Amino acid sequence: MNWRIGLKALARLWILAAFLLGAGATVLWLQSVQSWQQHLARSEVTGILLFDALKGEAQPPQGVQITAMPQIPVTGARQWARQWVRQQGAGAGVDSSTARGFVTEVSIKPGFAAGGPGQAGAGLRLVIVSPALRYAVADLATAAGQSAAAKLGAVTRLLATHCSDPVVFAQFGEQGWRRINGAEVWGCDAAPRDLRLLAVIVAAVGLAILLSQSGETVARFGTFAQLLRQRRTLGGPDSYSTQGPVELQQIVAAVNAHLAAARAQIAKRATVLSAVSHDLGTPATRLRLRAALIADPTLRQKLEADIDSMTGMIESVLTYTRSELSLEVPRQISLSALVEALVADYQDLGRPVTYVSPVPDVVLGAQSLFSARSGQGGLPDARRVLVTARPILLQRALANLVDNALKYGRRAEVQLEASADWAIITVEDEGSELSVAEIEAVLAPFQRGANSTAIDGFGLGLTIVATVATQHGGNLRFERGSQGLRARLEIRRN
Repeated sequence: MNWRIGLKALARLWILAAFLLGAGATVLWLQSVQSWQQHLARSEVTGILLFDALKGEAQPPQGVQITAMPQIPVTGARQWARQWVRQQGAGAGVDSSTARGFVTEVSIKPGFAAGGPGQAGAGLRLVIVSPALRYAVADLATAAGQSAAAKLGAVTRLLATHCSDPVVFAQFGEQGWRRINGAEVWGCDAAPRDLRLLAVIVAAVGLAILLSQSGETVARFGTFAQLLRQRRTLGGPDSYSTQGPVELQQIVAAVNAHLAAARAQIAKRATVLSAVSHDLGTPATRLRLRAALIADPTLRQKLEADIDSMTGMIESVLTYTRSELSLEVPRQISLSALVEALVADYQDLGRPVTYVSPVPDVVLGAQSLFSARSGQGGLPDARRVLVTARPILLQRALANLVDNALKYGRRAEVQLEASADWAIITVEDEGSELSVAEIEAVLAPFQRGANSTAIDGFGLGLTIVATVATQHGGNLRFERGSQGLRARLEIRRN
């Protein structure tokens, strides 16, 4: 989808769409309710007219057929009605399942006839055989002085309320039993289509579509923000492109411009420093040659030391600038293998660096058939800690931590811990005189500790480590350990 619309216009479209969907659902609902009210009212009026037809004073109402039935045996109306349905079956247009259904008996007491007050009418008895339900005629609301015809209308309205296709038998007074076929009025096929469920579905589907569209739009902003957060950890492209509202595209364009400017500035800085380093190479070489001609050995050594310090400082600044450029592509590596290999390199050189292996997890076993005691075992010690990282930068940062521990604390003890989200490399020295506040203060470039006057360095080692930690989504912290000062290099694993 090619987005060329802003959030404000998009919100207006969503509001308009929600209004149209709500209006459509309301129309369907009201139309369905009106149709059902008309259907029920027609059934009620038919029942009122049917009462006069059963009395023999009028013709059956439209849609209703009245058929005389044989004499009822002594077994009673309920058993006879069920037996008749079972015997007639499809031959009388009745579903065979009706015979296994429910029987509802209704007695409408004599009321006042239409001829005027004081003229008593005959009572009406109904037997209703339904395949699905027993009608709750006892719950019908009756008003004081309600006529028998109105009561019969309430019963036929109840029949129309449920889709059951009942078989109705009626006896008026002492007359014989008759079957009333009113399927065209209160049967299932006569009922209007109930669109209320469709209205609810339309409203729900429309609301789901609107919510999904709005959620997708919000997710585009969240996805882009997540990409920017992962850029320092996993790297990223030179520029971003995404689909979305105009506001999001404007943000992406601004971010791309900022990245291009920052990249150009850092590249210019690296170019200048590289040129300075290259240009200083020739005069430094001439100084070394001229210093070699000095007869005084003490003065010659001081000059050579100054030349080494100058060239080393330039190389340190270049190293720090390269770490900021993040030219190395992140990839998945085994952090445990990298740490163990670095410690092994120091040990090969005879340096006092040790690696503390993690304590294996103990797993309790089940009881065996031959012993009531449970066994136990340990998981393998050499469990790999996989991370997505820049291995060269990470190795340089870890080497700087080990070098600082050896310079200021005589020994270095390296340990690797890992959880589902983090990998933590700790380097603890032995007897360092620096406090946590003092070591955190030298994280700034070209800052050195108070006891570093007799130690080589330019004050960029910990700055590089902190930069590398930030590029891997973590941080560098210090704390007081059991033997000395402990550095914690935290790296995010996912």
